[in-house]
Amino acid sequence: MHTNYYFLRQLAPALTERLRGYRVAVCFTQEKDELVIGLTNGTAEFWLKAQLGANFPALALPETFQRARANSVDLFPDMLGQQVETVAAWPQDRVLQLNFRSGARLVFKLYGPRPNAIFRLAPDSKALLFHQKLLADADLRPQATPAPTTTSVPSESAESVKSVKPAVQKLPPPLADLPLRYLRQNGYDEALLETKTRLVNQVLAQLEKPAHYYITQLDGRTRLSLLPLGEVLETLAGNDPVAALRRFVPMALGRRALEMETKQLRQLLERRADEAGTAAAHARQRLHALAHEAGYRHTADLIMAHLHEIPAGATQIEVLDFYTNQPKTIKLKRTEKPQLTAENLYRKGKNQQIEERQLSDRIARREAEALTALERLEEMDTQPALAELRGLRTWRKQHGLDPTPTAAKAATELPFKVFEDRGFTILVGRNAANNDLLTQKYAHKDDLWLHAKDVTGSHVVIRHKAGQPVPEPVVEHAAMLAGWYSRRQHDTLCPVTVTPKKFVRKPKGALPGQVVVERERVVLVKPGNPFDTQ
Repeated sequence: MHTNYYFLRQLAPALTERLRGYRVAVCFTQEKDELVIGLTNGTAEFWLKAQLGANFPALALPETFQRARANSVDLFPDMLGQQVETVAAWPQDRVLQLNFRSGARLVFKLYGPRPNAIFRLAPDSKALLFHQKLLADADLRPQATPAPTTTSVPSESAESVKSVKPAVQKLPPPLADLPLRYLRQNGYDEALLETKTRLVNQVLAQLEKPAHYYITQLDGRTRLSLLPLGEVLETLAGNDPVAALRRFVPMALGRRALEMETKQLRQLLERRADEAGTAAAHARQRLHALAHEAGYRHTADLIMAHLHEIPAGATQIEVLDFYTNQPKTIKLKRTEKPQLTAENLYRKGKNQQIEERQLSDRIARREAEALTALERLEEMDTQPALAELRGLRTWRKQHGLDPTPTAAKAATELPFKVFEDRGFTILVGRNAANNDLLTQKYAHKDDLWLHAKDVTGSHVVIRHKAGQPVPEPVVEHAAMLAGWYSRRQHDTLCPVTVTPKKFVRKPKGALPGQVVVERERVVLVKPGNPFDTQ
């Protein structure tokens, strides 16, 4: 609430009392988003440092300030020598205004996403902006006279809150955020209308004339509040807003790096736990489906057991399933011998067994990752060393929780079929959309790209290694995969396109998986998965 109207209306008269008669001696900037103003009355000095960055807008009031000898730029030269008359808070707004005796005005707009400082030498003169890209701020007009200060509860504010439904969070700016949360913490949502009105009036009275200022920790942020909310770190006297601001701003800036890194680390761990849990659930569903459907080996056994009953050229047969003792219809290919159909099914059954083992391993690995992430989150709440930035960074490094994952970690999470051959990584797309992801997003221009020629199938990519040409055996094995994961899977020989990925492009409006190859060479291989026997 250090930029909230109810705090600014306490700060304005306190600054008026201290600054009346002071003249602006210097006005400059030496850091991005920082405006420094030095004032003096001839015997004493007063410093005002405006933090005008979007992440943390604030007015800091350091007791002393040393201007840097370099990288310091003077601003608003017409402000020099101006004598302060009053300081005012704009009614119901996050704006503080310095009024000078000459009629000049300096406005501090403390809106979170777009703070600014605006200086006018006269009411009708051109506005000078600190952030010049915020052109609309030139139309902001400062108040001609300070808004009257009153300790009575404004009826319009009370009515605006009284009429708000419990589920609605949008309130007038001065009563949003912390006051609303304080009301709800004290039973506002469940209260009767009469009780709500009383609660609102009590809060408004506290805001109008706070007994204390509170530096609190709330949602991982250090806040200045006029209400006891969250974890109260310090309680300050409510009759000196200048002292409260001088205490709060340095503390908040000092804790900001810790708070931001803690928040990022929590988000990383929560995301890892969620992703790992979701992946484990999907793998478990797939494993359940494989376990409860008639497998390829099951069907092949039935074909071989009833081989003598199958007429030549049959497209389907109905047999008694000796596994379930129920009739079962098996589809056949007219041009393919039943023995070859059974052989292909046995091969698929072997791949299915491999998939089941891989799924079981994936479930165990991903569940362990989710549990580890949740344990790390619990540690963050219980270890005192993590309350300091150095301790947090050391702990994060020890547990491998840097924001950017290692290359090895990323490789295990790729959403493609992954094979390793002689130190080279081969990636195989799973479907049309996955092919697009592989070719358009993951593949580097120097990677080798392969695809079964003239038929639909998976995109295959051999990852490039700097200074190392891809050996022909690796190309041959990748080509075999391209043929195996295509419509030519059962052909004796399959022509496969091989080209650097930089010669593969996707035309505008093309369907998922469709690409155009500009240069290519073709290799002939027998489709298969050479890694099944390795």
